[in-house]
This record gives sequence, structure tokens and C-alpha cells, in this order.
Amino acid sequence: MLARVAQLEPKLSLVFESFDWGTDHYLRSGAMMPPDGLQRLASFDAILFGAVGDPRVPDNVSLRSMLLTLRFAFDLFVNLRPIRLLQGVRTPLRGRTSADIHMTFIREGTEGEYAGLGGRFYQGTDRELALQTSVFTRAGAERVIRWAFDRARLEGRSLTSISKGNALQYTAVLWDQVFDEMALEYQDVKTRRLLVDAAAMLMVRSPERFEVVVASNLFADILTDLGAAIMGGIGLAPSANLDPSGAHPPIFEPVHGSAPDIAGRGVANPIGAIWSGALMLEHLGFPSWSDQIVEAIEGAVGDGIWTADLGGSARTEELGAAITERLTHPTTPSATLS
Repeated sequence: MLARVAQLEPKLSLVFESFDWGTDHYLRSGAMMPPDGLQRLASFDAILFGAVGDPRVPDNVSLRSMLLTLRFAFDLFVNLRPIRLLQGVRTPLRGRTSADIHMTFIREGTEGEYAGLGGRFYQGTDRELALQTSVFTRAGAERVIRWAFDRARLEGRSLTSISKGNALQYTAVLWDQVFDEMALEYQDVKTRRLLVDAAAMLMVRSPERFEVVVASNLFADILTDLGAAIMGGIGLAPSANLDPSGAHPPIFEPVHGSAPDIAGRGVANPIGAIWSGALMLEHLGFPSWSDQIVEAIEGAVGDGIWTADLGGSARTEELGAAITERLTHPTTPSATLS
């Protein structure tokens, strides 16, 4: 799909380099990527990240030793996850349309519950103890919440903050306080705060209530998978990991995992990966192409070209080709990627 865009757009130059890192690399070498992996990736304009899991490698090893390592090292504190019901896709929520399910989730990506602090003690005894410490800093909360306010203002939409301040009396209360303080600076943005359990219920019962949403690492991780379900399935969901300062390369990835039960069979849904590529083009200054890719996705699924997860029989390549062939005309970009 990206190669097709580069063919059509004379002002866009794309140079790809692939790395066979992940669980296969781990099984060969004992590491998810080589020791100089971060240095090698740091020079790129953007990173497209594929699924890297394998049942033979513990999930905590594959996640923390690669994707979380990249997020933390590159300070990718904004994890952007659109939750949008596309035309032609069916939602499990009865009577809901694309007008009802159109959210932009902004997940904090480098702190919170995934900070990685803690340990296990007295393992193998009846005194075994496990500690997992959440890290919430004022600076970390302020920067992601401000980014969310700016996004809501730009889109002319409301902003909802999700936490659990009634039970987490230190971390979540700090988050809520920062949100309330910042709301005074953005009085043109309609705001609300929700507890995470109430938000989960309301995303199913009243999804139209949610426009732009900001939440901590764990809560947004869980709720965006719920969002993927109501938008039609996890195979549709894209994401972007961003350092808004531009000091580090962004990472774009489909939300789904490696799906080992169907891997290599040619039946996986390619939309999450294709839509992630569209987010990459938008971030790099080609929003018109991003819009056209989403329109092409809607055109293909609107014509009934569905993979098995959507209730159809199309193969991965078939749906991918149907989307790609709908990209037919150049746009007017504002940046060049080389």
C-alpha cells in the first residue's frame, strides 16, 4: 500500500529497510533484537512495527524486551489509537452507526502501570511476594494531557479523562488534579472525567459520548481493545507511538498480536496494518493520502470484501489488493519523506 502511494505521489520518496527481529530472533540468539538495535533504528524517519509474538517465548519477554523497550528509549509518550466504525463494517452493538463510534484515544506510553518497577521475592516459597509499582509524575501527566487537549481543540471535540481516583488515592488523584488544572487553560474544550469501570460500561451502552479520550497506560490499553471490538474486531485497529518533539522516530503498528493460530495461512485481516501506515503518512505531513487510504478501506469492505474475522472469506492478499487498487490519484502533500 505504501509503495502504491509512493508511485502515485511524485513528491513522496520512500526507502524501506526490513529487520528480522522479534521472537524468531530471540529463539536464535536469546535476544529480541541485536545489542545495537536502538542505535540502528534511531536514524529512521518512521518505523512500521509488525507482530512479534510466539507461543514459545513468554509474552512478558517479547513485549518488554522489544516494543516497550523502544517506547521507553525513544520517549514515545503518546500512543494514539483511533476507534472508528468504518462504513461497511458491522459492529456488535445493535443499532449503532459510524456516527456513534468515532473516538480518538490518547494513551500515555512511558509511565503508569507499565513503568517496569518492582520485583519478585522468596520465589518458590509460601512467602513469595510480587511488587509492581506504578509511576506517575506530574511532568509525564502534564505533557500527555496537554497533547490531548490540543488534539481535542484542533478537532473541535470534547475531551474525556479516564482514571480510578476513587481507589488509587495517589497516582490517579495526581492524574485527575493535573487534568482539572489544565482544563482551566482550555476552557473552550468541553471536558469530563470518568472512572475506568464506568467508562467501560458507557463505551458499550453510549459510545457516542466519547470523542477524544486520554488515559494512563494500563487503562487505555484495556479500553482500546474494547474499542477495537465495538469497531468490528481487533484486526481493524491501528495505532501510533509518538514523540511529539520529533527527537525520536515514531512507531506505527496494528494493535493485534501475532495470532499464532492463523499465522501463515493468509487469512489475517490486513486493515490494522494498512491503517497504521495511513497514520504514518498523516504524521509525516501527508494527511490527504491518509484520508484516501481510509476511504479505500471503506470502499473495499463496503463492497463485501471481508476476511474471516469480519464474516467473509477473502484472503489477506485479496483484501489488501482491493484496498490498494482504490488508490488512484495524487494529493497535495506538505512534506517529503526520504
